[in-house]
Amino acid sequence: MSILLANIIHWIFFVYTIMLTLRILGSWFPSFSHTRFMHFLRFYTDPYLNVFRNLIPPIGGRLDLSPIIAFFVLQFLENFFLRLFI
Repeated sequence: MSILLANIIHWIFFVYTIMLTLRILGSWFPSFSHTRFMHFLRFYTDPYLNVFRNLIPPIGGRLDLSPIIAFFVLQFLENFFLRLFI
């Protein structure tokens, strides 16, 4: 049972990490940012990213470093939940 729970936790965080990655890469291409897929990704990832954007404003108004911290925190949370439930 604990292996199944560990796999579920891992996959949830893995899928969310992929969504964050696609959201960030998609933001580099303005023509791609208006697709339904990007709207879907923004809906689910921007609330999480906005937490870090409020803490770390973009450098020079353009370079957003908050996703780096968001990835570290996401990895920390995955490890925390794995140790808590397993």
